[in-house]
Amino acid sequence: MKQLAAMILTVVLYASATWAQPKQMITVTHLGSQPSTMGSAENFTGRVRVDSPFKGSDPARISGAVVTFEPGARTAWHTHPLGQTLIVTAGVGLVQEWGGLVQEIRPGDIVWIPPGVKHWHGASATVGMSHIAITEALDGKTVEWMEKVSDEQYRR
Repeated sequence: MKQLAAMILTVVLYASATWAQPKQMITVTHLGSQPSTMGSAENFTGRVRVDSPFKGSDPARISGAVVTFEPGARTAWHTHPLGQTLIVTAGVGLVQEWGGLVQEIRPGDIVWIPPGVKHWHGASATVGMSHIAITEALDGKTVEWMEKVSDEQYRR
């Protein structure tokens, strides 16, 4: 009888602790419910549009957005403390890590940029490019912006 009472008490305590926690719900953010923003002139060269930015709720560290680069547009050099994944969705793009070769990227390509790797990405000179960018925050920070990519570096 004592064992049964102990088991019931354990179940009741577990259930009450579970019920007391706030319930997390699935969130749907509908396309067009957030206005587009333009990439800042400080961190981008050319016309860059950012759509549907998202950020996970604590304890999640993920964030991202759909980024569209007009022909010739690109990011400044930058790093990410936990890396970045790019999923190319349209157009023709370019990506380069510091000291490496410029690589062409196309729809369906997935680009992994490891943590701390200095790099840039953007559209080709003649065709725009869109990608989904996904990063994680470390101590609340997702990116460290650096100097702009020069026209000479871009043309390589």
